[in-house]
Amino acid sequence: MRFEFATAGRIVFGDGLFAGLPGLASGIGGTRALWVRGAVERHAEGREALERAGIATTAFSVSAEPTIEVAREGTRRARDARCDLVIAVGGGSVLDAGKAIAMLLGNGTDPLDHLEVVGRGLPITGPSVPMIAVPTTAGTGSEVTRNAVLADAGRGVKASLRSETMLPRIALVDPELTWSMPPSLTASTGLDALTQVIEPFLSRAASPFTDALCREAIPRAATALVRAFERGDDRQARSEMALVGVSGGMALANAKLGAVHGLAAPIGGAFDAPHGAVCARLLPRVLQSNLRALRARGSDGDEARTEDALARHRALAVLLTGKADAQAEDSVAWVEALVRRLGIPGLSTYGIAEAHLPDLAEAGLRASSMKGNPVTLTRTELTELMTAAL
Repeated sequence: MRFEFATAGRIVFGDGLFAGLPGLASGIGGTRALWVRGAVERHAEGREALERAGIATTAFSVSAEPTIEVAREGTRRARDARCDLVIAVGGGSVLDAGKAIAMLLGNGTDPLDHLEVVGRGLPITGPSVPMIAVPTTAGTGSEVTRNAVLADAGRGVKASLRSETMLPRIALVDPELTWSMPPSLTASTGLDALTQVIEPFLSRAASPFTDALCREAIPRAATALVRAFERGDDRQARSEMALVGVSGGMALANAKLGAVHGLAAPIGGAFDAPHGAVCARLLPRVLQSNLRALRARGSDGDEARTEDALARHRALAVLLTGKADAQAEDSVAWVEALVRRLGIPGLSTYGIAEAHLPDLAEAGLRASSMKGNPVTLTRTELTELMTAAL
């Protein structure tokens, strides 16, 4: 048995703990912070508290998924203001932008030096500037992952900066910050969070540590997501989903993902489609395709791995349904019912047509997330499952 486990230097979790941000920032020696936020100024009380505590702030807005140029501009802004700390408060796009900027600021390099696929892919050798990640959605887990996804607007693709040095120094997870999410955003981010505890659990790179996280988080998401969707002020449900989000981030960073995210990456690069909604539509189809492939030909001819993968699919059904006698296929029906209840539309809603699917399948085969899938799916299988998700 061989595995490793890495996560943020410190995780601070609990309702109301956002108020302690100045103390956390001071504790890691910050004096000038780049305040990375979304397009709309929310939670400005945190920035004001930093200023009162003697920590100067420079605001940088991220209005959409970060691009290579956004990372460059944020780094220039931080360098001009002589920032020695990055604090990102927002959803996954904001946190990814903050991690990228902190790395570039610390290394003095350009995104294309290190980006996978579209860049030179050079290793990141230096440490990032200290960073505090404060998620305001419960889904991406970016506050505890070692990568940042940037879009190459010219090529219509997304690629990752990746290094253990990019793990935030502190992940400050205050579930109260997620209360303002509308139902549609609660649904899409929550389904992303659910997918990110399912795929690492089924991954061929799973370990006892990631299994523990996923086994704890999957049933929490199974009961809390609908409650948070239907009643945004359900304190317990919001707290449960925030825990699922951070658990998924830790699990995926250490056990990889699978075909859902392997396909969601090229889809997100080519179409303006919410990541969580795309994952939700793909998830039941991938589960079904995995089961068929495992039973038809096994996992790369490895009998022990095949049996383990099938056992994990059965265990997943039990965790989702709460029924001890659940069979592997029951997870497919359960996820389909959840997606319908949360009103997630088909992929065709975002302009995706059958003519696009072969190219998306080809790109998916090259995606790093695909390496974690419990069975190697073919181009034809990927195309067919996307067709069913349209």
